[in-house]
Amino acid sequence: MKPQKSLSLAAWVSLISLALIWGASFLSFAIGLRELPVFTLVAHRVFWGGLVLWAVVFALKIPLPSSLKAWGALLVMGFLNNAIPFSLIAWGQTHIESGLASIINGSTAIFGILIAAIAFADERLTGVKLIGASIAFIGVCITIGYDALQSFDIRSLAQIALLCASFAYGLAASWGRHTLQGLHPIMAATGMLTGASLIMVPLALFIDGTPNFTLLPNTYAAMFFLAIPATSVAYFLYYRALNLAGSGNLSLVTLLVPPTAVFWGSVVLGENLPTSAYLGFATIALGMVIIDGRIIRR
Repeated sequence: MKPQKSLSLAAWVSLISLALIWGASFLSFAIGLRELPVFTLVAHRVFWGGLVLWAVVFALKIPLPSSLKAWGALLVMGFLNNAIPFSLIAWGQTHIESGLASIINGSTAIFGILIAAIAFADERLTGVKLIGASIAFIGVCITIGYDALQSFDIRSLAQIALLCASFAYGLAASWGRHTLQGLHPIMAATGMLTGASLIMVPLALFIDGTPNFTLLPNTYAAMFFLAIPATSVAYFLYYRALNLAGSGNLSLVTLLVPPTAVFWGSVVLGENLPTSAYLGFATIALGMVIIDGRIIRR
């Protein structure tokens, strides 16, 4: 097995910065949803985030995709990696706490590993990965809680929506590996946000109607954070972290995001999560450590 890269200071800075930004995005969703409908908020995020990246593409003279097939792959990527999960996360947060949403979102790594094992021969599911994924899945069940599993209500449905968002992210990861090889990473991010915008803007106009721009300053701040730091800037950090730390170490972000989201949810929104949420997160983290495998090998 190929050893993971050791983490430099620059790699840690990139990973922690990315985790802090994505952790705060759950808070921004919660604030933005006080005034904006779900699809409108998501449309703002992907449209303005993509627009900023287009400016970067032209400024750096990054080559554009040369075939309709590549543009079609980017449209599907925008659907799987942005339109579906952003909408599900936003809707879910209208019924559950932002911190709880971030913990359930940690299941992304589980789905990513399982889907990749099915799709790619070199991503086979080893015994250690299977054990780790099973433990992490138990952690998800603990996080959701026995009551939610026993009595189905809107809160249960919201938590299932978060799981579906994680599943969409897992599909997107395998789709991106299969179809976007050789495409400049910034162009890939720009293209998929463009594809997501082509889906979300008409959908928001059709379902939510004409957008309202008479909003509170907090709402504008949330929109700005989701579109620019949490989307445009985050993609720069993501690919920087990928180059500095490697894909294996990049999974550490999954463990760093929930504590940040829980902190902001508690301090700003006054959220109090049940003990099961923290126990579930600890179990998910244990599963991720086993999947990573370095501690076991040592």
